Amino acid sequence: MNGSIIGGRAKAPWHLWVLGLVSLLWFAGGANDYVMSKTENAAYLGMAADSMGISVEAILAYFNGYPLWATVCWALGVWGAVAGSILLMLRTRFALHAYVMSLIGLAGSTGYTFMSDVPEEFVSTGQLVFSVLIWASVIGMAAYARAMTRAGVLR
Repeated sequence: MNGSIIGGRAKAPWHLWVLGLVSLLWFAGGANDYVMSKTENAAYLGMAADSMGISVEAILAYFNGYPLWATVCWALGVWGAVAGSILLMLRTRFALHAYVMSLIGLAGSTGYTFMSDVPEEFVSTGQLVFSVLIWASVIGMAAYARAMTRAGVLR
């Protein structure tokens, strides 16, 4: 980190912009998935259905069966991460709060996935790896936002 101070706050290091943009693009993929699932976009869901060897109707039945609390958790997870990335680039300490909200939502939606009767076609090593990557990226970005807050980069 660069220790110089500009206008009462530490200068933003180059990696803040790189991580902010990359994380925004990564988490925007989750936001797109959320929107496409909630709007029941058959063309989008058809790609997932084809890769899993199931029907779009099976995917819709699963997502439409989510209880309200699980849907709220899913939304918090997705939109909290997107907001965290935007707030990081706006250099506000509230980026950490957004990532924490995302982690809370992610914990709830992950918990629901493990408690619910997930169709076996939805369960694969690839899905597990992808879930671990999501957890790692949100935890990593929360830790980064905390470090940037402590360094005086985020106010």
